[in-house]
Amino acid sequence: MNDFLRLLFGRRARLRWIHLILGGALAMPYVFVGQLVVGPAMDSRYVFNDLPLQLLSFAVGLPLAAVTAAVFPLTRPLESGAVRSLCGIGADRLAHGPARTWAAKGRAAAWFTLHLGFGGIISGMSLAVPPFAGFLTALPLLVWLGGDTLVELPGPLDHTWVLALAPVAGVATMLALAGCAAVSGTLLARWAPVLLGPAPEDRLAAAEARAADLAVRNRLARELHDSVGHALSAVTLQASAARRVLDTDPEFVREALAAIEDTTRRTVGELDAVLGVLRDGDAPGTAPAPTLAGDLAGLLRRTRACGLRVTSTVGVDPEALPPVLSREAYRIVQEGLSNALRHAGDATSVTLSIGIADGHLEITVENPLERAPSCRPGGGHGLRGIADRARLLGGTAEAGPERGAWRLHVRLPMKGPA
Repeated sequence: MNDFLRLLFGRRARLRWIHLILGGALAMPYVFVGQLVVGPAMDSRYVFNDLPLQLLSFAVGLPLAAVTAAVFPLTRPLESGAVRSLCGIGADRLAHGPARTWAAKGRAAAWFTLHLGFGGIISGMSLAVPPFAGFLTALPLLVWLGGDTLVELPGPLDHTWVLALAPVAGVATMLALAGCAAVSGTLLARWAPVLLGPAPEDRLAAAEARAADLAVRNRLARELHDSVGHALSAVTLQASAARRVLDTDPEFVREALAAIEDTTRRTVGELDAVLGVLRDGDAPGTAPAPTLAGDLAGLLRRTRACGLRVTSTVGVDPEALPPVLSREAYRIVQEGLSNALRHAGDATSVTLSIGIADGHLEITVENPLERAPSCRPGGGHGLRGIADRARLLGGTAEAGPERGAWRLHVRLPMKGPA
């Protein structure tokens, strides 16, 4: 019994009933337009007081509703939002964008017509049945209190047994109304994913949007890893070196502190630029992205301040490089030097070579192999990020031990996919 009452009057049933009432409210303008057509056609001035003419006006208005849904693409997202909130349909089973193709518009029009059709009928019943059911339920009491002065019954109802059954009939009428509303709501909920669900083109667009979002996330992850990771490694080593010679070499400590200040200030600017992408979609941040042309000298200076001897050979004019290539090359050099800082052990030298060969920009970073790069928990993404950057530019990246040294070698085409 409880399950039966929950089916008719539970929270889901009540929300679906509200959804049907909403459909009836949306149907009213179309009914009024139907009256303007039916009245002159049937030569009647009182369409509103004639139930058959009202039903005919309702039938005339429904095709107009279908046309409206087909003409206005936003009908589908609006109806999807109402179905998700009131009918208990999961968001993943509904399309949330405007209908673009004629097939999608046709399904949206069919749904809108069904919503208004069922909603108009249930709304009309909801207006008429409760007063009638209340009258039947109170009929014996009215007759007992006032007799014929309050209620004048037709002959067939002027019987004691009929009066006794009137409250039962009133309750049964309300249950019938609730049953009709529950069945209508269930049918609409079952048809909603079919008529308002995503079409193949919608699924394709959603997949493309997810792929684009994933690409942005990966790019942001690489930028954060390269800029912040390098800065933390450099600042840690600079602070450690300064602490060791604090009492014996004040000049070195002063240089290390200046390098820490420069590194952190620059990294905050890069971090703000990356977070600006998160705040503003894909808009540029407040700080420009570092490039090989404008920032290589500062990167080498900050790295040397960590106590690492860097021997650099630059056989190309960085100003002549394309902006995208210059930016990605800077990040690759930065990550290569960061790996040397983190994993060089007691070795204190690294060799950097940048040049052009066979139409490719070649970047080589070598340091003595005191220990192999470790795969720390949650880390080890630097070499993978370098490989991703090289692959996106149509190049290659190789890293590993070679003749007693750890060698990173990257080849980037001077002209290729940007």
